[in-house]
Amino acid sequence: MSFSPLIRQLIDALRGLPGVGPKTAQRMALHLLERNREAGRQLAHALEAAMDGVGYCSRCRTLSETEICELCRDPRRDDSLLCVLQSPADVWAVEMAGSFRGRYFVLKGHLSPIDGLGPEEIGVPALLERVQGSEVAEVILATNPTVEGEATAHYVAGLLKPLGISVSRIAHGVPLGGELEFIDGGTLAHALAGRTRID
Repeated sequence: MSFSPLIRQLIDALRGLPGVGPKTAQRMALHLLERNREAGRQLAHALEAAMDGVGYCSRCRTLSETEICELCRDPRRDDSLLCVLQSPADVWAVEMAGSFRGRYFVLKGHLSPIDGLGPEEIGVPALLERVQGSEVAEVILATNPTVEGEATAHYVAGLLKPLGISVSRIAHGVPLGGELEFIDGGTLAHALAGRTRID
């Protein structure tokens, strides 16, 4: 049985969400149509409002409904400390941890020449512009611990160090409360390579 054009359009639209395959999209669409049309209307309204009203902060490049986001407007944050991340989702993850009180800068992904993502595409020139002539004394590179994330961090560090800015990289390794026998080899190797001295 094939679905009508409007149902097929809804299923195809839901498949655009990350992690949603054809069966899940079909289940979601049929649930909204059969059992919860009001939730479907609310979802449609919220999607339209967000697509029209959410842009990027002109300072840190995270998602924002205003020209300058709430985090960038907060006068209590440390202007000398800048954390560089790959996406707005990473900003929210760091904020949820609750211990970082500096500023943020969001790259639009990581360097990936094979995908056509060079320094300009991810925003490296904007980062350099952001730090030059500012109060930033230290940049924390918090790109993902993947090959691409590491390459991006290395590239950015090479551009920032000649500017006299202290550059650090977030730690990777064994999670607090983790047991070594359950840690994968790559994570354990990274943890050993990044070990610190106990004084």
